[in-house]
Amino acid sequence: MPDRILVFYGSYRSDRAGIRLADYAVRALNERGVDAELIDAMQVDLPMLDRMYKEYPKGEAPAAMETLASKIREADGFVFVTGEYNWGMQPGLKNLTDHFLEEWFWRPAGIVSYSAGRLGGAHANMAWHGTLAEMGMVVVSSTVAVGQISRTLDENGAPVGDAGDSFARAFDRFAEDLAWWTEAGKRQREHRAPPF
Repeated sequence: MPDRILVFYGSYRSDRAGIRLADYAVRALNERGVDAELIDAMQVDLPMLDRMYKEYPKGEAPAAMETLASKIREADGFVFVTGEYNWGMQPGLKNLTDHFLEEWFWRPAGIVSYSAGRLGGAHANMAWHGTLAEMGMVVVSSTVAVGQISRTLDENGAPVGDAGDSFARAFDRFAEDLAWWTEAGKRQREHRAPPF
């Protein structure tokens, strides 16, 4: 059975350059034989966090939250595609993520960041690292930071020029790292129940 990977994207802006990176990630993972699905926070459209999924009585969570909780529980791993706002996280993606907790446990997560500038969302990338680990995920050591995203990927998410070639090589290594940890996590969960 192929690995099931959810690719999360969180921009709510009207001009969303990062969606091309999220689409690339899904496509590239699917080409590797992974069952990858894009989870777009703007399309899921959860409210600002008031009650976490686990705080609803069974069967009473909003339908979108219930559906997403099921997808997260069934996933083997995650990719978080994040832009950077003032050295920080995108609020839409953080809000979506915070609605869940135990659903994330014991699976690997990878971070792919981007920006219009040259640093490629490195500050948000680092901020997500600690947050995802706190939420029970194993964050893989490989990350991808895409600077000047409009010069790296075209409108269809295809790599462009030398920057695009460099990005594609980096993403391939990232995907290999994520695949290794995904396999390790699946085997460990089959071998031994999580400690809590």
